[in-house]
Amino acid sequence: MVFILGINFPESQLVKRTLTSFYGIGPLVSSRIMARLSIHPTAKVGSLANKQVLDLTAELSGMTIENELRRQLRDNIARLRDMGSYRGRRHAMGLPVRGQRTKTQTATANKLNRVERKG
Repeated sequence: MVFILGINFPESQLVKRTLTSFYGIGPLVSSRIMARLSIHPTAKVGSLANKQVLDLTAELSGMTIENELRRQLRDNIARLRDMGSYRGRRHAMGLPVRGQRTKTQTATANKLNRVERKG
């Protein structure tokens, strides 16, 4: 098991998959991080040297990910709601925010725009 930012990952898991398991890091960002640290795209977590794991942890700790990103998203929505903007009111009512159709097919918006968005 390899320990990265407080989470244990199995040694057989790909590094790219490990990075995308963090909230806020997608496939493109994980590929760029791996290229910056010169890690092969098909490398497994167990094959990383200790220095590479430390560099990876340092790179991730400098980014806005996980709880900090969720808090930032929640604060932005709360700011819009408190300001009374159109988007904020739509978030508060649980309706589509970005101009989608409301006559039919609002199930996804109703699911995503709950009173407190979890992220």
